[in-house]
This record gives sequence, C-alpha cells and structure tokens, in this order.
Amino acid sequence: MIIGQHHSRGKRLKTEGTEVRAQRTQRRTENMRIAIPEGSEFEASGADPIAEILSKCKAIAVVGLSSNPMRPSHEVSEYMQRAGYRIIPVNPNETEVLGEKSYPRLEDVPEKIDVVNIFRRAEEVPPVVESAIRVGAKAVWMQLGIENEEAAEKARAAGLAVVEDACILIEHRRRGIGIRD
Repeated sequence: MIIGQHHSRGKRLKTEGTEVRAQRTQRRTENMRIAIPEGSEFEASGADPIAEILSKCKAIAVVGLSSNPMRPSHEVSEYMQRAGYRIIPVNPNETEVLGEKSYPRLEDVPEKIDVVNIFRRAEEVPPVVESAIRVGAKAVWMQLGIENEEAAEKARAAGLAVVEDACILIEHRRRGIGIRD
C-alpha cells in the first residue's frame, strides 16, 4: 500500500492505492512520500505510518552521519539520540560520532537495525537500499531533498517501509513523541 499524506489547515487526507505528494511548509516546501508494504507492522488501520515507525523502531543506522556538528546529519542524529533512539553511525570516513562507533557499511553493524536514515545524494541511495534489505531493516528514511523512486519501490517490494524527502527530526517533533526509555 502506498500512502500519501497531506496536512493542510488541520485536515489530514489519506489515499490508498495511489501515490499522493504531500505539500508541507516548514522552512521550505517538503514533498514527503510514504510507501508502506501490505501486511507491514506499520500498516494500522487509520494510523499515521510515520508515528508508527517512530514509535515501534529504536535503532537508527544513519548513513552519511558526520562528526562535524555543523552538518545536518549530526544535528538530526544528536536530536534523535537525545530523544532516546539508538544511533548507529555508518560512514567509512568516521571512527566515532556522537560517542558511538562508526561502521563503514550497514553490513558491518553487529546489531539489529530498525531504520536506515539516509544522508546521501539521491544517486547514492540504491546501494544503501540494497544493503538495508540485506541487513533486514524495517524501514528506509530518505532525508529532506532525497528521493529515489526506483530504490524506494525496491525497498517497498522487499517489505520495508519507505519515507522519502522528509526530515525525521521534524516529523518526530511534529507528532509530539516524547523521550523514549
């Protein structure tokens, strides 16, 4: 099932079976796309799939996480870590980020990964998605400005939930999800 959401003047529209691009205004327009596979644990009747992902997932592997505090990947990951999520840096150019060991590839991570949060250019997404499928991730999240329709479809077909062109920090704040245990 492909779900698109549109938040406008307090109304939330959900469309099943077709893809709907969501127009949101933050500091810039966001064109979020969400694809939830049939039978997914994130496919609750009438539920917000983003809230489901954020509530049910604990370990977030961040591909492209930088140790530079000025980079968006660092700021977003630091926020999610403070919110109680397990952040797993994945960057071959880093050894440690946010006090966590960094791994060169998703396949090198020795623990379970729930969400793969991607801070890479759109053309670099397909191999990351293939790795996410191989390691058994539950979801792939492409940050603001990152979309790759072919990779997203491949992930969805493999049973992963997919979020494109959305900031996990913004979506977490928007839903008022508290600090995790």
